[in-house]
Amino acid sequence: MTDDLDALRTELDAFAKPKPKRANFTAREERIIAGFEDILRFVEQHGRAPQHGEDRDIFERLYAVRLDRLRASEESRNLLADLDAEGLLDAQDQPSAISCEEIDADELLAELGGFIEGDDIRNLRHVQTRAVKKAAEEVANREKCPDFDKFESLLKQVAADIASGARETRKFELKSEIQQGRFFIVRGQIAYVAEMGETFTTDHGRSDARLRVIFDNGTQSEMLMRSLQRSLNADGDAGRRVVEADAGPLFSGEHEEGDHASGTIYVLRSKSDHPTVVKHREVLHKIGVTNGKVEQRIAGARLQSTYLLADVEIVATYELFNINAHKLEKLLHRFFADVALDIEIPDRFGNPVRPREWFLLPLPIIDKVVELVKERTITRHRYDASTASVLPV
Repeated sequence: MTDDLDALRTELDAFAKPKPKRANFTAREERIIAGFEDILRFVEQHGRAPQHGEDRDIFERLYAVRLDRLRASEESRNLLADLDAEGLLDAQDQPSAISCEEIDADELLAELGGFIEGDDIRNLRHVQTRAVKKAAEEVANREKCPDFDKFESLLKQVAADIASGARETRKFELKSEIQQGRFFIVRGQIAYVAEMGETFTTDHGRSDARLRVIFDNGTQSEMLMRSLQRSLNADGDAGRRVVEADAGPLFSGEHEEGDHASGTIYVLRSKSDHPTVVKHREVLHKIGVTNGKVEQRIAGARLQSTYLLADVEIVATYELFNINAHKLEKLLHRFFADVALDIEIPDRFGNPVRPREWFLLPLPIIDKVVELVKERTITRHRYDASTASVLPV
């Protein structure tokens, strides 16, 4: 058995490419070999040759320029032939996205500011990366949002939801997460993708789209989707997407014979003579969820500020089965947050209060949303206050 293994090892050694003996090389040849070994380590780590492109890491771009130069030099190809097991020097059928005449290693190093320790391009100090520079340019290119009043309350609500745990933040990972209506955290600011244009293909064959992004400091930017992606990636773990908190399922199962009601969604209309209420009475509704009887819940309404210190009438009720009433109420209030009534009234002792859970909504919209609850698709929709309609997310 040992003799067979030795014979096999001898046969394999015959095919193995010997590594160059460094003692026989000049200092210049040593640098060429060391530089190519950097490229080989990159290929081993990433599974591909280094490529050009402004969205690439600066080291990858340097390696790509270096590889182009080695391919163009017959002397280098001959010197490195024994090391080139991957056939990188023969990959002439893969043209570069940028030629060596357009940008070379010296220009790339100048772009980095020239702050390099010794001769190792991997050892940089006091250097702003391309991503950081682009991020700074994007911030500088922002402008004042002319209609920020349309978005301010929404952004404040999202901030409050994050603080209360109603929404969570998770690390940004995929470009597909960037969609109209989504929220992100970019360099500590909440960003809202208010508009998203048609998707197009760039000259390099990548998909992109023009966005209108509103920031919580009152500025906006008409940036490309890939620009927002770069900014989020440049933030590392601080680049976040905002999502609904995973509060668990609303429903525990289908309604079947023998099931017990879990609660009731109720819709109320106020009989208050407050000018704001009188003006909007037909579309001003209080939405709540209770595990008990609605009539008991609203008893003594005229003594409670949450009912606007006035009697109320029940305009609609919807019975629930096998559902978490508390979570549903929070979900409904978040769903209609954009049209929540902002009113201040004095309580029985003259202290100012701001009643919650009142929304400027036509009753048919509430009916439709309850149907979405029953179909269990409410989390796939949103309410658009500008058109008073329920739209898919």
